Amino acid sequence: MTRWGILATGGIAARFVEDLQLLPDAEVLAVGSRSVASAQAFADRYGIPRAYGSWDELAADGDVDVVYVATPHSAHHAATMTCLAAGRAVLCEKPFTLDLASSTELVETARARDVFLMEAMWMRCNPTVRRVCELIDDGAIGEVVSVHADFGLAGPFAPESRMRDRALGGGALLDLGIYPVSLAHLVLGRPDSVRSWAKLTPEGVDQNTGVLLGYESGAVAALTCGIVGATPVTATITGSTGRISLPDPFICPSEFTLRRGTGDPEVVRVVEPAGNGYQYEAAEVHRCLAAGLRESPLVPHAVSLEVMELLDTIRGQIGVSYD
Repeated sequence: MTRWGILATGGIAARFVEDLQLLPDAEVLAVGSRSVASAQAFADRYGIPRAYGSWDELAADGDVDVVYVATPHSAHHAATMTCLAAGRAVLCEKPFTLDLASSTELVETARARDVFLMEAMWMRCNPTVRRVCELIDDGAIGEVVSVHADFGLAGPFAPESRMRDRALGGGALLDLGIYPVSLAHLVLGRPDSVRSWAKLTPEGVDQNTGVLLGYESGAVAALTCGIVGATPVTATITGSTGRISLPDPFICPSEFTLRRGTGDPEVVRVVEPAGNGYQYEAAEVHRCLAAGLRESPLVPHAVSLEVMELLDTIRGQIGVSYD
């Protein structure tokens, strides 16, 4: 049995706890927040035995095997460092932090303390996405020549919304754009060229962003994200001899369409839809802890840092910075 601590009590923490209930070897033992009232209300809602009014108290609970950090982006670094300092394994929501330097500090701290750390890039743990990667590696669509992916929400988001709050790491890129960027990186690796454009909000965060990645192989990735319009949230991976199409939402699909050459399209169903889709990353954490691993081969530290470096480059090109 893997005993979880939940750090923060927002919407994503709630969805994650709901999905932990799908795993027979998961137990939610404790929840921590910056207020006892918030932690206790969350504990009462989900039948969690222990509620703490500080991150330090949660991290100090020696009965907790791993902590899920579910704060806004801007608090990921501080919350994760608190847990690592206490020797607690961590699954930290994506993105790790607001920039490469602080993400690198998390990884270096985890390695120095010999503690498990994983970024919660759940898309990489999804069985359907993993099957797509297997087919690509097997040559099912030939050499990949392009990736197209989008993630846009309709809004409108008020100026005080987390999505527009610069102090919280707001904007489309870190919240939504990380998925198209991560998919392109998953399929094509580190790009050789990055070109980006964005329209910014009055607060100075991106509200509509386009990114074009280029590779020495000749492949390209055309990616968009935004908070001003509901896009299809789909992805297409085109190869020299075929194509794979991921439906809405491509970040947690249960099926995809495979077209080999000029043949008829084939719908490939990998899993039946269940829960919110977070159970797969939680199961990967369980597997890694049981095996004594300090990082996940599905979401390795090097990949998290390479994607963060890409996001830094894009932010620099579009003129978004965080305090």
